[in-house]
Amino acid sequence: MKIADLHQRLADLGAKPIHIGRIDRAWLHGWPLDTGTRQQQAQDFLPLGVREAMPELSETVASLARLRSEHPAADGSARLLVELGDGQMVESVLLPRDGLCVSSQVGCAVGCVFCMTGKSGLLRQLGSAEIVAQVALARRFRPVKKVVFMGMGEPAHNLDNVLEAIELLGTAGGIGHKNLVFSTVGDPRVFERLPQGRVKPALALSLHSTDAERRQRLLPHAPRMDPEELVELAEAYARRTGYPIQYQWTLLEGINDSLEEMDGILRLLKGKYAVMNLIPYNSLEADDYRRPGGERIVELVRYLHGRGVLTKVRNSAGQDIDGGCGQLRARATQLARSRAPRTR
Repeated sequence: MKIADLHQRLADLGAKPIHIGRIDRAWLHGWPLDTGTRQQQAQDFLPLGVREAMPELSETVASLARLRSEHPAADGSARLLVELGDGQMVESVLLPRDGLCVSSQVGCAVGCVFCMTGKSGLLRQLGSAEIVAQVALARRFRPVKKVVFMGMGEPAHNLDNVLEAIELLGTAGGIGHKNLVFSTVGDPRVFERLPQGRVKPALALSLHSTDAERRQRLLPHAPRMDPEELVELAEAYARRTGYPIQYQWTLLEGINDSLEEMDGILRLLKGKYAVMNLIPYNSLEADDYRRPGGERIVELVRYLHGRGVLTKVRNSAGQDIDGGCGQLRARATQLARSRAPRTR
């Protein structure tokens, strides 16, 4: 379901824009849909048709995203396995300091070689209402003041739905525009569409290598854009919005943790309005990739930071529960298949 579909249904029941706005705010804050102001009850401001349909509407909205399981971690985060209305599952992550990471697709078509979600391929898009429903669900557990589109899926491949969700979150959802973070591997449409929106989110760009051929091997189905071109487009957006670009770099031992790559980062980002986030890989058993050792990670941060590129280490939330993107869904799907009755 898209947000526009829900709004049209409310309009057909007699709701005016003021009624739809109040219902949106109640929904996105995890409250009952008929929540009014302190001085007003539902019967004072909602049309009769909406009030009569409220039980059905509430069930429809609730079915968009239901909690399948919760997995708290030692770092204060919690990974949520979320079941959608058709039984498909995605992951959301409650982050420390009132953040939330949401998914925009079931699966992903980019096929990043180090990502569990990428191994499943793309199964379907999420509608804009399913995206914001993850925020409404999370707000039943704790406050959410920041939403990052860094969960399952490539937001650029579901651009209309993601931008529609961002606009509602940045208005009725009450989230500051710089606290809405659009994460992408890079796509020309992103740099064209984001500046046109009423709500202009911050931008995170998954770089992972400054060598075009190596980056293409790591992100097989990402658009063929040279890192230099991506950085120039991102820099223009950063200067226009006043938000620094967050560059994402998953550290893979022996692959993109070399001095050559670090010098490439310096060449591309020194003097730019940017932050480099080094993300140590969340290693799995029987995996082809490993994270560098702790001392090596510290060396890389010092090397970049000391030469003029603001650099931070960003450990993926929930590492102690093997909660890398797509892992919870993969385990749940495998378990469901193992329990399914076998047919001859």
